[in-house]
Amino acid sequence: MESGGKQVTVQLMIAVGAAVIGSLQFGYNTGVINAPQKIIESFLNDTWFDRYAEPIPSSYRTSLWSISVAIFSVGGIFGSFSVGLFVNRFGRRNSMLMANVLAFISAILMGFSKLAGSFEMLIIGRFVVGLYSGLSTGFVPMYVGEIAPTALRGALGTLHQLGIVVGILMAQVFGMDSIMGSPSLWPVLLGFTVIPALLQCAILPFCPESPRFLLINRNEENKAKSVLKKLRGVTDVSADMQEMKEESRQMMREKKVTIPELFRSPTYRQPIFIAIMLQLSQQLSGINAIFYYSTNIFETAGVSQPVYATIGTGVVNTAFTVVSLFVVERAGRRSLHLIGLMGMAGSAVLMTIATALLTHDKLEWMSYVSIVAIFAFVAFFEIGPGPIPWFIVAELFSQGPRPAAFAVAGFSNWTANFIVGMAFPYVAELCGPYVFIIFTVLLLAFFVFTYFLVPETKGRTFDEISAGFRQTAAGATEKYSPEEMNSLGADSQF
Repeated sequence: MESGGKQVTVQLMIAVGAAVIGSLQFGYNTGVINAPQKIIESFLNDTWFDRYAEPIPSSYRTSLWSISVAIFSVGGIFGSFSVGLFVNRFGRRNSMLMANVLAFISAILMGFSKLAGSFEMLIIGRFVVGLYSGLSTGFVPMYVGEIAPTALRGALGTLHQLGIVVGILMAQVFGMDSIMGSPSLWPVLLGFTVIPALLQCAILPFCPESPRFLLINRNEENKAKSVLKKLRGVTDVSADMQEMKEESRQMMREKKVTIPELFRSPTYRQPIFIAIMLQLSQQLSGINAIFYYSTNIFETAGVSQPVYATIGTGVVNTAFTVVSLFVVERAGRRSLHLIGLMGMAGSAVLMTIATALLTHDKLEWMSYVSIVAIFAFVAFFEIGPGPIPWFIVAELFSQGPRPAAFAVAGFSNWTANFIVGMAFPYVAELCGPYVFIIFTVLLLAFFVFTYFLVPETKGRTFDEISAGFRQTAAGATEKYSPEEMNSLGADSQF
């Protein structure tokens, strides 16, 4: 297939845009809780006082605040692990549509928590919107990956990450005191999720279902062909249909792939290991330490207006995601991921040196070096480790194991997210300015892993990528009898 402009049709961009609203929701709810921290802590104190006629104990307030932040990731863990239950039964588009029920419920719970004088509503609302976000991190990349032409799959897949970073930036801007980060408007700030949910519900019904789902899961060939013609803007879609039919034939020869079989089958073991490691490389890079605690990091670095520096981080974040969008199909996934990891490692070293000199030797001009290092860290993240782990999962697996693989990858991502969010304040207190050395070591380890084990997927069809792993796994046939291979659901792979 040629990568001409004909492939970017209005129908394709509307479908991708509608899906990416789910990514924006994820980003918004990741960043929204941080700006109004002190105001929400006051709400916790006031609510406690109204109930018990005494101020809330400091340890209780800290615990309630930590739960309010971290429960979002717990919801994400459960949501991401449930992706396969929905997409196989209801389809990709309908699953995204149904998930908005959770967005509405969470908006009501968080938006009316102050009026009801209930911090429980706030915490439950954060959990529910975490469920929604966990589902979205599976639904969106899967849907976009399946409707995108092969030549544009990387660029369009990057839009999921762009949606996330735009959502984070929106949360940072809306959370300013002068907009919605005030004592009276913070419930509106948290309940704002109702607006994107309404927008997505209005647009999605006019978007097509994934043609791969229609052909391979539902066996509706004519419908799949009709959808492809609209998405591609051409009458001849025989190349796409042929590729999907080949994938369908491959699936018919293999058993339904469950999560345990991803790890038992020699065919799937390598790609699922790569998928998990790429998700961990995203979350254990230290990026969420920056996003969750950037204001505190800038204060430590001696920045007089940390809120504006934090918004600056959001702007850099968004700008470099756009850069990645334009170069991912030229440079390739593997190359960009390697550049991003090494750049982040270098930035982390610079950040450590600057913060240490600022803390111990009181060299105030080092605060500017810290800001540059943080901006560089974020920029390199968005070049590779930010967008690539999300959409490469769709490329590493064929239609059969894809939902199970997304569930495992999402679970890995959210679990690592939760660990970093909970552990970073304690580790930072223990290590002081040297905390980012830990992330430097991890980044270098992920660089070595990517260099030696991650294949390039640019410009290759799903079946070509799967075939590469089948060849790698071919050596395993000597270890298993044909009967054992059948029980693993991989009898057709060799």
